[in-house]
Amino acid sequence: MPPALHRRIGQLAVVGFEGKTIGPELAALAREFDLGGLILFARNVESPEQVAELAAEAQRFAGDAPLWVGIDQEGGRVARMRRPMTEWPPMLALGRSGDEALASRFADALARELTAVGISIDFAPVLDVLTNPGNPAIGDRALGERPETVARLGAAIVRGLQAGGVAACGKHFPGHGDTSVDSHLDLPLVEHPPERLREIDFVPFRAAIEAGVAAVMTAHLLVPAFDEEHPATLSRRIVSDVLRGELGFDGLVFTDDMDMKAISARFTRERAVVSAVAAGCDVLLLCGTDVADHASAVEALVRAVEREEIPRARIDDAVARQRRAKERFAVMAGSPLRPGWRPMPPRELRNVIGCAAHQLVAEEMRRFS
Repeated sequence: MPPALHRRIGQLAVVGFEGKTIGPELAALAREFDLGGLILFARNVESPEQVAELAAEAQRFAGDAPLWVGIDQEGGRVARMRRPMTEWPPMLALGRSGDEALASRFADALARELTAVGISIDFAPVLDVLTNPGNPAIGDRALGERPETVARLGAAIVRGLQAGGVAACGKHFPGHGDTSVDSHLDLPLVEHPPERLREIDFVPFRAAIEAGVAAVMTAHLLVPAFDEEHPATLSRRIVSDVLRGELGFDGLVFTDDMDMKAISARFTRERAVVSAVAAGCDVLLLCGTDVADHASAVEALVRAVEREEIPRARIDDAVARQRRAKERFAVMAGSPLRPGWRPMPPRELRNVIGCAAHQLVAEEMRRFS
């Protein structure tokens, strides 16, 4: 008998929460809806050992597939885990080096530390081309100002992370590099013609796709060249026609956080999540901490399918992509998605995280800061 609709749709949600452990409300939600995964922030991090135990605990609630345990661990100012983990410089420093081998060593070291604490997907690398140096959202998170540099180094990071057992998620499609508004606060407008977007902003995403990137994250941007009405995350033309059709991406499409003001100030949560999935997004990032809000988002999708506003085939497609992605990494040695994964003993863990070899890579990157 196939899983109930609400449990299939639950696979499309990766949710945030409060605290350093999985509380009873989140546990009940995970059991009822068979959630796709959890996303961690600094509020969830106390120590590497605690994160590893939390990641192992999450898998106790897995249904037909293991849960993603994801994090934004880019380097620089966007790193949810700090010391004793290796603290990496901003990616702009790596971009200034222009060194693909250094990018590979960075990604390998990052993957070793993430898998050691149970992280299975990193929402990195940033693939935005920094064509506006005053960009408040991206800035030194970007690998550079030239699409060729971002493409080359971004693809190296993708390959390194994924060879190490961590799914990579390139962001933020169709390109957040030339914005003057932070989408956490408002909806940015990107007014470039299609040709310019294809020649600059799409170049790193094409390279990441060729490198086999597991996932791509959408941006909460209005891009009239492709859709005058809908932000990219809610745009069928951008997600399905451009990212899937034109660029040929067949992996997982994640939304950026659906609680960001670019979306939440303009749409109800219910309208936003339904529009995102209908547009072609496979996984909703719900980064807030209110379990009731997470439940209402899943229930809104259930109602939309029951009303035939979203075809069941769209849900089946998203669930199948999620399953394929998880299976891809679950067979890799050391992957936290492997059945029965357990944290390594604390002494072994401390020999991996922040180790001398990784610190040397970070120091080499800092020379270009």
